[in-house]
Amino acid sequence: MEEKTNSRINFDALKVNGIKVNYFLICPRKLWFYDKKINMEQNSEKVKIGKILHENSYKEKKKEVMLDDMICIDIVDKNTIREVKSSDKMQEADTIQILYYLYYLKQFGIIKKGTINYPSQRKREFIELTNEKELEIENILIEINNILKQKKPPELIKKSYCSKCAYYELCFA
Repeated sequence: MEEKTNSRINFDALKVNGIKVNYFLICPRKLWFYDKKINMEQNSEKVKIGKILHENSYKEKKKEVMLDDMICIDIVDKNTIREVKSSDKMQEADTIQILYYLYYLKQFGIIKKGTINYPSQRKREFIELTNEKELEIENILIEINNILKQKKPPELIKKSYCSKCAYYELCFA
């Protein structure tokens, strides 16, 4: 890879894997549990369905490119990276996750565009990293770092999708 570009933050100190960026948007408490190796998702039916969908979609493309043992991009084309998601219910988190991947690649001088594919809905979202989005990603990385330093999980905030979360029993039992 090429030499890293300048960013407004110390990227090496703040970089995290992509799922943590996604979890930050979904639930900071879930992010904290996941970071502390409290993993409840191995028993989640939604996670199993998502893995099956991912494995059976877009077979003709190269899949799962891992970078730095930090981010795993589902599909890489010449000018685009793609993520495959089972539903657009967490579209904001999905968008930020792929923006983070684009930002991550840019740190090495690799400029691409992104696409989120929702095959079960026959839907596609096109994503482009802008200067404004870069700043948003940097602010998110700072906030994630602050959450991960906490001795206790963030306060419980009930959301409409909590009952479907793999961590539901941990939070509400």
